[in-house]
Amino acid sequence: MVPEGEVSEETVAAEVEDPTGGEATAADAPSASGEPSMEELYEETFKHIQQGEILSGHIVQIERDSILVDVGYKSEGFIPLDQFPNRGRDLKVGDTIDVFLERTEDTDGMVVLSKEKADRIRIWDDLDKAFSDGTPVKGRVLSRIKGGLTVDVGLRAFLPGSQIDLRPVRNLEALIGQEFEMKIIKLNRKRSNIVLSRRVLLEEQREEAKHRTMEILQEGLEMKGILKNLTDYGAFIDLGGIDGLLHITDMSWGRIGHPSEIFSIGDEVEVVVLKFDVERERVSLGYKQLQPDPWDEVEAKYPVDSRVTGKVVSITDYGAFVELEKGVEGLVHVSEMSWNKRIRHASKVVSVGEIIEAVVLNVKQDDRRISLGIKQTEPNPWETIEERYPIGELIEGRVRNLTDFGAFVSLEEGIDGLIHVSDLSWTQVKDPSEVLRKGQDVKVKVLSIDKEQERLSLGLKQLTPDPWETVAERFTVGDHVEARVVKVTNFGAFAELEEGIEGLVHVSELAPAKVANPRDVVGEGDTVRAKVIKVDLDSRKIGLSVKAFILETGEEGILKAPEPEEPAATPEDVPEEAEVAVGEAPAEEEAEVVVGEAAAEEEAAVAVEEEPAEEEAVIAVEEEPAGEPAVPETDAEATATPEVADVEAAEEPPEEAAVKTPAEAGDEAEAPGDVEMEQEQEAPEPLTEEPKTD
Repeated sequence: MVPEGEVSEETVAAEVEDPTGGEATAADAPSASGEPSMEELYEETFKHIQQGEILSGHIVQIERDSILVDVGYKSEGFIPLDQFPNRGRDLKVGDTIDVFLERTEDTDGMVVLSKEKADRIRIWDDLDKAFSDGTPVKGRVLSRIKGGLTVDVGLRAFLPGSQIDLRPVRNLEALIGQEFEMKIIKLNRKRSNIVLSRRVLLEEQREEAKHRTMEILQEGLEMKGILKNLTDYGAFIDLGGIDGLLHITDMSWGRIGHPSEIFSIGDEVEVVVLKFDVERERVSLGYKQLQPDPWDEVEAKYPVDSRVTGKVVSITDYGAFVELEKGVEGLVHVSEMSWNKRIRHASKVVSVGEIIEAVVLNVKQDDRRISLGIKQTEPNPWETIEERYPIGELIEGRVRNLTDFGAFVSLEEGIDGLIHVSDLSWTQVKDPSEVLRKGQDVKVKVLSIDKEQERLSLGLKQLTPDPWETVAERFTVGDHVEARVVKVTNFGAFAELEEGIEGLVHVSELAPAKVANPRDVVGEGDTVRAKVIKVDLDSRKIGLSVKAFILETGEEGILKAPEPEEPAATPEDVPEEAEVAVGEAPAEEEAEVVVGEAAAEEEAAVAVEEEPAEEEAVIAVEEEPAGEPAVPETDAEATATPEVADVEAAEEPPEEAAVKTPAEAGDEAEAPGDVEMEQEQEAPEPLTEEPKTD
């Protein structure tokens, strides 16, 4: 029973009103055979369509802001153009599209469709399948965010910075807008979270390429690769899954400052495998080896003594490197840059990039070395040195430098001569500064020239006559002379007869009695009266004897030099303590004398020790029983201990002196006798090589 006011389903199915409101027609009524009516059949066609499904629809109309789509339901649905790429400009009536059925009917009786949701569901299904199968997906980089990049793979996904490439990428902005293939490493549909990795895909691809490359890789193989990275020492090239190192020295036969001068990242480079270590998977590559070695024909191209032109490519402290051609360089040493200038640094003569002319001095093809010279392009001034400065000629110059062994005199630019210390004066000179000063103009005499060693010897003393040439005329054996003591040593005293002429009074010739210490009887500045007992012009020695003078004349042989008077102290100048100590003055004076003698002995000892090794101290012992005793002439000769020799005076001593006790005889046996000594200080021979001076 149907409640009052309600209509049963059967009544609704049986009653079909016409448009005018009249009764139903016979056609609308159920057939007598019981078959479904037309309305029932129409309703039956919509039973398979449900909300939340993706349906295929046909575009039936395109309007300004939307399109009308028929999905086979009792009514069509509108979809906004904003949900289509390019706002549906590519669409036309009749096209089939996939849509999502949100509701079967809205307030207007039309179905509610969504193209955006349909695409989203379809993309999620595709991504879910790619994640399950491990297949890569393609995406476009949209923007940079914290920790990585945002990528469009149909949906927004996250690509971490560590998963972008095999190596860290510093400039992420440069990747925006680029498309890459990636793998999905994490997918959460409920949270709409998708994480991608390009690195995983690259590692898989690299491993496959590496396996293929390792099978064919061998030394000597020429192959192509992509330059991946540049460093100061070379370039890394991807040969296909494995990287090889192209060292900077194997890039060019010429000079390279940095690999970027030849290559850039991303270049395709053809190289040759120089070395392949299978176990360590290391490959050394070469680029220059694909071109001929320019050093193979160097000897033929650049013979010795030939003139060449090149560019200065590098400057060092010791010279300059000149590029003759690409890959071939020669060295110009600083010593080969000028004949007459002292070059301290090559930059004073040439500069980088300058084109210069040089002469080939030496070629060592095996060592890859070529020696060049710049000065050889001009005449050598030493070849004509004898014409400009003949031996024996007097010339003028300026003292450039003073050394212990002499003075260097500049004659012209780069031409110096040496005045050895032995050629400065006829008298002994210990320091050249005693005679000359730096910058002084001086006239000298040319003594010798060595063109091969480029040395020129000069003399200053040769400008004046040698005083020893006429010594034999002024001093003969047996003459009585007076001389001033200029130096006292352990073996005697040197006395100056005249300027430049000195004689030696040996300790055994200072007094008739034995003298243990010459300083006990004679001092510097004293005047001695002596007898000439020896004149040796060859060795420039004169021997004197005070003892012989005393024995012959009976006069005093040593005249003490007057001591300088000290001004008497006034009572105001003498403090009270000094007055009290007046009584002790003799003792102090005696002490001063002892100290003075000790100091003199120490000075003599030091002088002996400091004699040059080159000085000869030749001691010749004369054993003749009679004759004039040989007397050492110089300090240097006296450094050696004289041996005992018999000394006879020119005249017989008194009888008391002739009679000697055994003790006296023993004492005299200890005294030095006839000893020949070399000059006090022989000047060292000129150096065979000019020392380097600043």
